[in-house]
Amino acid sequence: MVGAVALDSVETPSEKRENLLGGSASYFSYAASYFTSVRLVSAVGDDWPHEHTELLQSRNIDTAGLKVIPGAKTFRWSGKYHADMNDRDTLDVQLNAMEQFDPVLPEEYRRCRFLFLANDPPGLQIKVLQQCPGATLTVADTMDLYINNQHDELLELLGRIDGLVLNDSEAKLLTGDDNLVRAGHAIRELGPRFVVIKKGEHGAMFFSRHETYVLPAFPTPNVVDPTGAGDSFAGGMMGYLAEQGNFEPKTLKKAMAYGTLAASFTVEDFSLDRLEKIEREDIEQRMRKYRQMLTF
Repeated sequence: MVGAVALDSVETPSEKRENLLGGSASYFSYAASYFTSVRLVSAVGDDWPHEHTELLQSRNIDTAGLKVIPGAKTFRWSGKYHADMNDRDTLDVQLNAMEQFDPVLPEEYRRCRFLFLANDPPGLQIKVLQQCPGATLTVADTMDLYINNQHDELLELLGRIDGLVLNDSEAKLLTGDDNLVRAGHAIRELGPRFVVIKKGEHGAMFFSRHETYVLPAFPTPNVVDPTGAGDSFAGGMMGYLAEQGNFEPKTLKKAMAYGTLAASFTVEDFSLDRLEKIEREDIEQRMRKYRQMLTF
């Protein structure tokens, strides 16, 4: 997993928390760790709390790729959620150490079979891809900033990866099409073998050459903090695929379900607080309920 770790400040309609462990790599890695071992690649500054590293290591997450940049500060993000908890305003972004992030993967990392690239600049994502020529499954995320400002580099990336994960607004922006079904297929035609469009509380859509389907979100009554839900989804999905060792259609569908459930736990508390309290069996219990919910 190559992406950002961060210190977040989050304000919801009921509470405000500061200096929380956050970032795409943190959420992804922790969710994936319920299924497989994870190697995390990111950069932090001198102010990075060591207890966060210890927390990640406690979940069998290899942090040899987490580099401390001397004299730098850790990436910081702050945001405020609206009353419905679906929309948020980004109040402040300080890239700090991530501005100097130029990942050179340790030799053992380069032999990975499953590689996930969080929403870093596409040029950086391509550089990482080139360091892992033996990867059997490469999946990436992206964001509106790169769709708008680094479009050509993003198109090059799409021609090199197996899967793309993005949210609904990004899919519409990338294709210029407000219909998500058409948008999903249009993105797939740009190169990826499959596309996953995240729709927040409305679940996720899957597109490949042979099938299209939608999986609903797990009905979670206590949404405390939605931050990191999408990254947890990707972590659960990729973690299960790595555990199974393949990405056949039936495996992908089940992986999507596990990603959905990982996200459903994440939103029930701030940061990784809810994920810290569960084990694999808790996910399996929720999976049984989810299966029952989808059977008719």
